[in-house]
Amino acid sequence: MARSSSGCVAGLTAAAVVTVGFLAYRAQANVPPDLSGRPGASATAAASASKAPRDRRHPAALPAGSGTGERVVYSVDDDRVWLVGAGGRVENSFKVVPGTVDPAPGTYAVTSRSKAVTGTDGVPVEHVVRFASVNGVVIGFSAAVDSTPPEVDTSGSVQTGGIRESRPDGGTMWMFATIGQKIVVIR
Repeated sequence: MARSSSGCVAGLTAAAVVTVGFLAYRAQANVPPDLSGRPGASATAAASASKAPRDRRHPAALPAGSGTGERVVYSVDDDRVWLVGAGGRVENSFKVVPGTVDPAPGTYAVTSRSKAVTGTDGVPVEHVVRFASVNGVVIGFSAAVDSTPPEVDTSGSVQTGGIRESRPDGGTMWMFATIGQKIVVIR
């Protein structure tokens, strides 16, 4: 009796795993291009555009042309992030330290998150918010657990996509950038 009941449970578990896998595949296949975490037409258009205009008197001000609606704006040239609320108001802005690989300008979406992992540079990180991949290098925001700034490998032997924030800024990003949150990358 125990064997038939455990066989039934194993069969039901296998069916559930297959169903969840299928649904995840279907969901990923039906994600609109502007939310897929991969640069689409908007990335191509943005990549060919010049750098977003800046307010020279207020260098930390949100650049014009950085999208609309609730979003995270990341400037690869300025190493700065803006968290923009639904009404277009900047809720927070802070400097970051990029990895060795930058995402292309464009519109992405948060595809996965991890509370705590080890970064590709071997440093324990927390509040990881991933949104892109470039040639197999995953791009995302994170904060070093020990708060030390990352050592950038200038030799090019290690490619990293971690965009490091301070621990307080990492906590703020974690609360703001949930799965599906729009990420706009600008020059």
